[in-house]
Amino acid sequence: MEDRQIVELYWQRDERAIAETHTKYGKYCHYIAFNILSNNEDAEEIVNDTYLKVWNRVPPDRPDPLKPYVGMISRQLAFNVYNARQTQKRGEGVSIAILELEECIPSTGDIGESTALSDSLNRFIEKLPTKARRIFVCRYWYADSIAVIAKDFYMKESTVAMLLLRTRQKLKEHLEKEGFAL
Repeated sequence: MEDRQIVELYWQRDERAIAETHTKYGKYCHYIAFNILSNNEDAEEIVNDTYLKVWNRVPPDRPDPLKPYVGMISRQLAFNVYNARQTQKRGEGVSIAILELEECIPSTGDIGESTALSDSLNRFIEKLPTKARRIFVCRYWYADSIAVIAKDFYMKESTVAMLLLRTRQKLKEHLEKEGFAL
């Protein structure tokens, strides 16, 4: 079923929308949550919570396309659980990925500055070469480990780590040029 048809089911408050979302994007949402939480049961719970949150947000939202919308919700929910636990036993790779980005991305205090930072990040990511962009997204959006990225891209782990380091350095320079300071 097409995304627009699924969204229309949500607007009609038809419970088939959840089943169709599960069929089309259940594995995708689980993948995101599992990479962050490193626990299958927790990931399944996040997926179910994602469906509830989508049900409560659509309407008034009308996401097009639906995939990044449900992915963003799954990611937010998983990070909420991760942050609530504040433990190094789970999701150690996520902790490392977050620490890596903290070196180059300033924390923002207000919504306006957060929006401007988000826009700047999007501009930076769009300008990256395709392979670098895909690797960056795998690491910092999906929370994939360097080992998994290396395997998926047929690269050495050291090569992936170096590419990520250089990309973070470029990101830091980009943000500084746009007026964001650590």
